[in-house]
Amino acid sequence: MNLLFAIDNRVTEQLLTSLYSIKQNTRDQNFSVYVIQDKKLADTNKIERFCKLEKMSYHPIIINDTKFDNAPVTDRYPKTIYYRLLAYKYLPKTLKRILYLDVDILVINDLSKLYKLDMKDYWYAAASHTALDVTDSLNKIRLGNYDTEGYYNSGVMLMNLPAIREHVKAEDIVGYIRIKNLALFLPDQDVLNGLYGQHIMKIPDEVYNYDARMNPLYFAKSNGEWDIDWVINHTVILHFCGRDKPWRPEYKERFSGLYKHYAHRVKRLH
Repeated sequence: MNLLFAIDNRVTEQLLTSLYSIKQNTRDQNFSVYVIQDKKLADTNKIERFCKLEKMSYHPIIINDTKFDNAPVTDRYPKTIYYRLLAYKYLPKTLKRILYLDVDILVINDLSKLYKLDMKDYWYAAASHTALDVTDSLNKIRLGNYDTEGYYNSGVMLMNLPAIREHVKAEDIVGYIRIKNLALFLPDQDVLNGLYGQHIMKIPDEVYNYDARMNPLYFAKSNGEWDIDWVINHTVILHFCGRDKPWRPEYKERFSGLYKHYAHRVKRLH
């Protein structure tokens, strides 16, 4: 199973927590972990030790690329987020598919079914949170893509690498950023949806990209079926979207204890 992350020095511990949750809950135990980074991470040795201990293959990908020097960035959205859009350029040509994950996720059930998904002719598979939102039409107007089925979250993306190599071009991405610059609220996610939304296979967010902020809305949408027991038994990926993060001491939301359990287990391994 090929896994892809794009991080900087601030979220090494979160990467390890995500990896540990994957290893603990996925039947496939043959993992290749590709980590895109702007420069060599300060905690590289820690990541290498962890992956060796967990019998995962670690492949750092250090990028010296100026293509996104003028793209919109913030503390919350560093330049590394754009690299997932052009990940195929930096990955081995032999790879056919890879699963990109943000580091603010926990995997609590088996990832294998998602990873083996028949993508048909789609370039990506991702989940849309717009069933819980009313901004779908506004996003289509803002981004200029009226053919897409929804607005997809880029934090969990299965990538069909042969199709992406053929169709996704750096000049298109850079040109779109230049034109839409001030309209990009969630920079790389907006680019993904604006340029390629119609080529994304929709997967159920309640299973593969459960927005941990929205558990009351999931409960209401399912007429009470998707309670916490259902989530523990059926949801594969919990995604801690937004500014409030479960590794912060002040985070007290429903799944905070579950996240802290995995994070604590990782610390004990160091």
